[in-house]
This record gives sequence, structure tokens and C-alpha cells, in this order.
Amino acid sequence: MDIIAVLQQELNIRRNQVEAAVKLIDEGNTIPFIARYRKEVTGSLNDEVLRNLHERLLYLRNLEEKKAQVLSSIEEQGKLTEELRAQIVAAQTLVAVEDLYRPYRPKRRTRATIAKEKGLEPLANVIMLQMVSEPLENIARDYISEEKGVEDAAQALDGARDIIAEFISDEARYRTWIRKTTEGEGRIASKAKDEKAQSVYEMYYDFDEPISKMAGHRVLAINRGESEKLLAVHVEAPEEKILSWLERQIITKDNPYTSPALRETIADSYKRLIAPAIEREIRSELTEKAEEGAIRVFGKNLTQLLMQPPIAGHTVLGWDPAFRTGCKLAVVDPTGKVLDTVVIYPTEPQKKVKEAKDILKKLIKKYGIDLISVGNGTASRESEMVIVDLLKELDTHVEYVIVNEAGASVYSASKLATEEFPNFDVGQRSAASIARRLQDPLAELVKIDPKAIGVGQYQHDMNQKKLGEALTGVVEDCVNKVGVDLNTASASLLEYISGITKVIAKNIVAYREENGRFTSRRELLKVAKLGPKAFEQCAGFMRISGGSEPLDATSVHPESYDAARKLLQKMGYTSKDIGSSGLNGLSRKVRDYKKMAAELEIGEITLRDIVGELEKPARDPRDEMPKPILRTDVLEMKDLKEGMILKGTVRNVIDFGAFVDIGVHQDGLVHISQLTNKKFVKHPLEVVSVGDVVEVKVMSVDVARKRIQLTMKL
Repeated sequence: MDIIAVLQQELNIRRNQVEAAVKLIDEGNTIPFIARYRKEVTGSLNDEVLRNLHERLLYLRNLEEKKAQVLSSIEEQGKLTEELRAQIVAAQTLVAVEDLYRPYRPKRRTRATIAKEKGLEPLANVIMLQMVSEPLENIARDYISEEKGVEDAAQALDGARDIIAEFISDEARYRTWIRKTTEGEGRIASKAKDEKAQSVYEMYYDFDEPISKMAGHRVLAINRGESEKLLAVHVEAPEEKILSWLERQIITKDNPYTSPALRETIADSYKRLIAPAIEREIRSELTEKAEEGAIRVFGKNLTQLLMQPPIAGHTVLGWDPAFRTGCKLAVVDPTGKVLDTVVIYPTEPQKKVKEAKDILKKLIKKYGIDLISVGNGTASRESEMVIVDLLKELDTHVEYVIVNEAGASVYSASKLATEEFPNFDVGQRSAASIARRLQDPLAELVKIDPKAIGVGQYQHDMNQKKLGEALTGVVEDCVNKVGVDLNTASASLLEYISGITKVIAKNIVAYREENGRFTSRRELLKVAKLGPKAFEQCAGFMRISGGSEPLDATSVHPESYDAARKLLQKMGYTSKDIGSSGLNGLSRKVRDYKKMAAELEIGEITLRDIVGELEKPARDPRDEMPKPILRTDVLEMKDLKEGMILKGTVRNVIDFGAFVDIGVHQDGLVHISQLTNKKFVKHPLEVVSVGDVVEVKVMSVDVARKRIQLTMKL
């Protein structure tokens, strides 16, 4: 197989782009590094395309390896024909290779192998030839053998039929046709194991849908219902059509003695051997596709969450709400340092509202707090009421934001949080994390296992290795897009930088603590285990402000420093002008990019990147994202009226719609059909992303079931 040609076709890119990307990956370059600093080589392939390419490259190489193993195994058995070799070489999937290998795979003892051991294979061959002119019982008598355990003709015929049934089941051509027919015409059906049981799976208690139309979220839902022993799920195949087709393939002569036996054997082969295997394969494939879709959605949502703009320059009060144990507060200065922590009890059962307000007023005055970050967990609603009342009593302007606290409890109980805040309890750590999530969402969220950040669907049911790899890739891409300050970044943030391992990240922090601030990127080479290759991969993503080299404050890679300096000189500037407003018009001053790139001996794409970076050094791509909604007042669910138009923040996007926080503590659902009236929407991600601020209209409110239906068709 020409893997390069397959990738070229699948990804719809040029062959030379695929070849370049594969070569760079094989040389040990990371995806973020290739996407950012090897645009010239790959023709500007972005990180998403590169990750897809890498994933498919691994699959196709694995496929080629499997083919080689299968060919070798069949050849060792002396059964490899040229036709079979050609079929295996041409196979496009692992399933197709497995189908072709099935008859030659070393088998555990089956009914057929036992029958062969009893010497019944010649009888099976006689039946398959369909040329007998007497009852099969007469022929079968010749195979009775006390020594081999064949007691009578009926037993001999049963054994022969078992051999034929396994032969039919092992035939790759039959399996391929049956699988394709079942996928195209079959249905998935689910029934309740107990129709009276109340559960979230009630819509699947009597469910039936064509396999070809099964949406990913429904596949994952019935899988979960089945694993929780609430649903019985099975595939309904067009059995009559399949059996009729198999009979036409196998029964080539109308023989009154063999035809009835073969019909019976075909039915047995299909029902006992083929159908259960095909059902497993189809459900496994549906699950795999559903998981891939869900992981993709999770990845997009996580990207949006991580790329939320930081709210810089504020002293923030982090508020971890609770009832019985009290609300934990943490005051965090603009650099993320925790200044104070306290516990208040304004909620049930204590309800010490006045005492809580007095403490809050003192904290706000003492530390100049102008923003409160409230977690959206238990008692968030009740805490919000107290905050809104408090804000009306203050003579200074303070606002609050409800922050998604998913994963905060996971972080606060982690080893990392214990190392970061050894003297705090889990509540204090959680409150500090909730405050920092507002100040710099990316720096804080990287400390949490991506799977614990609730922006997906059915993430706990998925292949955890695949999910982990995909989400780690998402975090890597986000961290490298933003870049890090080498002198303030935590080890948790540094370990996601291109070329940096967990060990090297800790070594960077240890070096910083021992030697003080880094003054140049080159100094990274003094860090233990950080060699030239790691330096090449990471240097461009590490920023140093106020260091000895002004270019270190930009995302210009050290390999391009000479070109950047020459460019500045040609344009009448020096390195000292970096960061000043004087460089703002640089892109307009370069008249002929092609000519300038040739003079500087770099590519034109690299030149444009350098110019853009010198104009706006270390610009933060998160600045273009919608800012969180700051609130000073609160709505209750009972205040909502049909037709009300509100602003809200998209909290989660799933296959069938988006959940929007409209400030009533219960997120409302905008169904996929209500996202827009401009076009047909295949997936909600075409219209909305996590973090988007959107205008919605209330369609209906069910207070008892805590359900709010919203529309964006205003």
C-alpha cells in the first residue's frame, strides 16, 4: 500500500505536504513545533490536519505490519496462493485482513476441529460436492468408528455439518457481503429489561432505528443503558435475504439428498457462528465511530474552554460554595498569589448571612477586590443570592462571575495541589483554583486531568487511552498557541510545551528556584536533560520579558534571530525597538515579501510570521475570544417567562444541541433544531462553541424537572 497516497487522498492535501509532514514526525518533531515553525516545509499544514495525519499514519503502518504477519503465518502453513496474497495486500482495513486470515488462524478446539479429528472432513467434502445419488445416511455409515468416537451415521453427519458450517463462517467473501448487507439494511433495537423501572433511558425502552442512521450519542446512550443492566440491545439483520443469498452461493446443484442438509447447515452457520460475530463487529464499529465523534466534540469544547480570555489585573475572591461545611473563600492577587483564606456560613443549615457579609466587606476593603469568582456546584445558587444582596450594600463597584468548577475537587485533592498548597485543606485549594480559573483559565485548567473537565458526553464510557491521547493533544496545542512566560510558568504548564517532558518541566522550575530568573532562552540548555533537540522544539514557545535578548520576548524562533535582526536593520530599526509602537507599521513597510525573503535567506511564510510577531510581540490569541459575562444581579428559574430574551454563555456543546448558562443556575438547552434558521445544521459545533456569549429566547420552563428549553432563532 502506498501510505503517502492514501493520506494525500483522505486529507485532501498535496503529496509533497504529506511526505514532508511524515518525515518531520519520524525525525521526532512535535505537532505544535511542525505547525508553527515548519510551515515552509509542510505548506502551512495546521495542527488539526497534522494530528489527523499522525493518527492515520499510525493506523496505516499498523495495518501494513498486520498484513506482513498474516502473510508470513499463512506462508508457513504452506497455504498462501497468489490470489490470497493479492487480496491481503489490497485490504484497506484491519477488519478486512482479519476476515481473510480467519480460515488460517490457529483455532481453539471447536465443534468443527473435533469433527476433523474424528476423520469426518472427507464426508463434509462429499456433501459439498453435491454429487451423491443416495441418502447421506448410507454414505455416513462408512465413517462410523468406535475408535474415533463416531457411534452412528447421525453422529457422522452432525460432525460433517459442523465442518461445513465453520467453512461457510470462515469464507471472507461471505462475511464481507453479510456485514455490508446488515449495516445497510439492519436495525438496532433495544428493550427495557423492566418496563416499570424509571431511568434516564426511558426513550430507549422500546427503541428501533436503522444501523445506517444511528447517531453517535444514541449509540453511547444504549451502550451505557445496557452496561447498567437496564436495556437489552440487539442487531436485527435481514435474515431471510442473507440466508437466501448464502444458499445461492453454496447450493450449486439441486440434489434431493444434499440440498436439505446444506440448507440446514447454512442456517446453523449463520445463526450460530456468523450473526453473533457480525453483531459484535457492527456494534463495536458503531461504538468506535461514536467515540471518535464524542472525542472530537470533547476536544473542540475543551479547546474553547482552555482558550477563554484571561481576566488580568484583578484581585479576585474565589468562592467555593457549600452548605453544611461552609463556603470556602480565597483572595488571590493579580499574579495568582493567595493572600488570604476564610470560611463563611451564609447557607443552610447555619444561615449566618450577616456575619458572612461583614467578613466579605472587610476582605473587599482590605484587598481591593473588584471581582468574585463563584463555582457553579452545590449551593452556588444560594451563594449567588448572598453575593447579589452584598453588592447592593457596597459603595464600591464589584462584579461576579459563575465559573464552571468541573474538576476543581479532583485538583484540590491531587498530589499537585498538596505540593502547591501544603498548608491548605481541599476547600481552600478549591477556592484558590476557582479564582485562578478566571484570571488565567489555561494555566489553571492544565493542572486537571482533561477528562475531569465536564465538557463532553459519555467520557467515562470511552476508550480511556484514546480519549487521554486526544485531550492531551488538545491541551498541547492550546498551551503552545498561547506560549508561556519561562520565569513564571508552573511545571504543570511547562510539561505541555513542545519537546518538554514532566521531568524536564520540573528541572526547569528547580533551575529557576536555584539560579533565579532566566535571562535568555539559550540558558535553557543549562537545564538538566534539556538537550539541543528539546531546545529546538521548545524555545519558540518560551517567552522571557526584560531579558538580555529582546527577541526572547517574542515567538520568533532562535533559529530565525539573525534573519529578524537583518530585517530590523534593513527597515531602520534595532532589537531595542521590539515591543514599542514604532514597529506597528512594519508589515506595510516591507514592499516585496518575496524579494525580502530571498535577501534574508528564509522562506516567505517565515518572513510574514516574523513581521507579524515583531509588530505585536507575543500577542495572546485568547484576546479574540468572547469575554465572560460579569454579573451584578441574579435571576431565578421562576422569574423566567416564555419569550424572554437573555444573554448567556455556552457551557457545553453535544451532538444534539448546546447547554447555555443564562444566570439561573440551571443551564438551558438549545436543541440543534433551534440553533439557527439560516441553514441545515449537521452538528451544533458548526454554529456555537464553549465560551461563546449568545442571545437566546426562552421557549419553555419546567421548574419541577429543572428543564429550560431555549432557542437562538430570535
